[in-house]
Amino acid sequence: MTENQTEEESPPLSDQKIAPGGFEPAREPAFNLAPVIVWLAGICVVVHLVRVYLMDAHQDAVLLGAAAFIPEFYSGRYPIDIYAFTSPVTYSFLHGSMMHLGINMIWLAAFGSPLAYRLGTLRFLGFWMLTAVAAALLHYLLHMNDAVPLIGASGAISGMMGAAARFGFRIDRQARHPAFAGILMSFSAVFGSRTVVTFLTIWMAVNLITGLIGFGPGSQDSIAWEAHIGGFLAGFLLIGWFDREPAPEFVEPDPS
Repeated sequence: MTENQTEEESPPLSDQKIAPGGFEPAREPAFNLAPVIVWLAGICVVVHLVRVYLMDAHQDAVLLGAAAFIPEFYSGRYPIDIYAFTSPVTYSFLHGSMMHLGINMIWLAAFGSPLAYRLGTLRFLGFWMLTAVAAALLHYLLHMNDAVPLIGASGAISGMMGAAARFGFRIDRQARHPAFAGILMSFSAVFGSRTVVTFLTIWMAVNLITGLIGFGPGSQDSIAWEAHIGGFLAGFLLIGWFDREPAPEFVEPDPS
């Protein structure tokens, strides 16, 4: 496993090195992004550019049928093929527009990089896949007969936001590789933290609003807010499966 924070022989972190919690994402310089984030973002960008500039409408439709998550394909009216098992993950690498792609990549860099440095590459990839599947699952449960393809990394990125909330958005900004710091906050501590609750409230409101209006009047890109919530809940509840043992000098913050 690469880029693991605990494998680097660095001095213990002090409380002064941990940035206080805040609902703004970490501002990461591009050269300090976790390598796995650069690769994932690169895949998303390349896939979108190939679809836009190298594929005709028929080829793009074939790709969407194979890689996008389409709830209707699980209705029993279609034969089960390999894509039924891969599309709950591969849909997260497809995007509907440059705006859709750009917004997701910004949030991926902001929340994904400190999480990837915290978890390590393999655990982070597992986390991406789990939250992508969870996002697709909740979307499916609410749209079982829908033939509209679900695409975008938003569900997995929402999972990263959920994980960030469990860390109280604490980031060791003075480390060589800025990562989420400290032990996971208990659920009671999370909901007792004014900062985290404020973030959760704003995040939920934005998702509900954008779910109704999309990216703007006349836009063909709708927001699958149900998938966002599914990914967020998976990340929030299950980050403990992927997190490594915390350093002993960290203590849970006072949720005031």
